[in-house]
Amino acid sequence: MTTFIPTPMDTSDVVLPQELLELGETIARHVHDVWSQNRIHEGWTYGPERNDALRQTPCLVPYEQLSEEEKAYDRNTAFSTLELICKLGYKIVKNEE
Repeated sequence: MTTFIPTPMDTSDVVLPQELLELGETIARHVHDVWSQNRIHEGWTYGPERNDALRQTPCLVPYEQLSEEEKAYDRNTAFSTLELICKLGYKIVKNEE
């Protein structure tokens, strides 16, 4: 078996505008909610320490209660996705209704 070498697209030249930074935080919160919902459906519950055998994790809390380290994981997913969208030439425009 060969070793997998990830090759994400370089988005270091992408500067997200303020409105996308705000969207990124909303997406990060959503990412956590989706992750939490999936864990709960898999039988995981809250526990003060991660325990795979008991399916417990301290991260089954509202996004606002996560540590900054855990929030950073979700933010990285959100912001790197937004950067990739911009790098690929797409524009994100809020529909003002």
